[in-house]
Formats: sequence, C-alpha cells, structure tokens
Amino acid sequence: MTGPKTFQFTDDMNGWIAASVLCWLATADADGLPNVSPKEMFFRHGDDRLLIAHIASPVTVRNIRQNPNVCVSMVDLFVQKGYKFTGTARITEQRDAEFAALQALFAEQFGSRFADLIRAVIAVTVTAAQPVIAPSYRFFPETTTEQGQIDQAMERYGVRPR
Repeated sequence: MTGPKTFQFTDDMNGWIAASVLCWLATADADGLPNVSPKEMFFRHGDDRLLIAHIASPVTVRNIRQNPNVCVSMVDLFVQKGYKFTGTARITEQRDAEFAALQALFAEQFGSRFADLIRAVIAVTVTAAQPVIAPSYRFFPETTTEQGQIDQAMERYGVRPR
C-alpha cells in the first residue's frame, strides 16, 4: 500500500526560486483577514519545503500561529512569470532546539550579515504549486514574448539594463 502523493519541486520551480530576489508570503488571521509581506531571505529545503527568515514580520508570525495555511509567490517582475506555492507553515523560534541549525543554513545561503537578525524561521511545507503568468501571455500569445515583457516593464519602471 502506498501513501498519499507528496509534493516535490520540479527543476523549473527550483529555477524560479533560485532566481527570485523577493518572495511574497500571504497569511490570514483566525478571522480570515489577509496579510501579504515581502521576504528577502528564503530558499528551498528538501523536496517539499521553503524556509523563510522572520526578521521583521510580527503580523505574519501571529497569523501563522492562528492559521497555518499560507501562500508564497515568486514572480519575476520583468518577465511577469513565476510560481505560487500553497501549503502549511510552522514557526521555529530562537528558543527551539532546531533553531541554531536552521540559522546556520541561512548563513550558508546568504552569509552571516543577517544571521543575528533572524528572530524565527518559517518552514512552509508545500502541498501545491501553480505557475503565475501575466494575462498578456494567454490573451496575446502570438505577440507576447518574454523580451517584450521585459522591455515594456523597463520602460514602465524607468530602468535600464546594466
């Protein structure tokens, strides 16, 4: 007898996670009031988990304690594609036995600059993923390209490539 199918990141998902500069963590409190917060320090851990550092996110942590269901989005603002991951979150605080090991993983990924600022680690066990794609790709597939989206976003945001 086999158990339920578990989630596993694909190579495509891993690429988007590795390339993302920010992720957006959506939570809801016990009454369903939503909160979305940007996170700068995160990475894939194992086959089905995202680790996210809590540096300055008291509302996020409070909401997860009340309601562990979360959504994490990673979208390239220029290409206008990415992924949305849903699952459940668990908080590991500084006083917990496994905190030091998790903090060390963040130091390996990001250097020690922020290691002392991590107040807790949010571990998201991902249960589902969906691609995020701008509507232009779906409604105008014959004329929408990644480079076109990049050019349009750069003009809109007033930035130039290096």
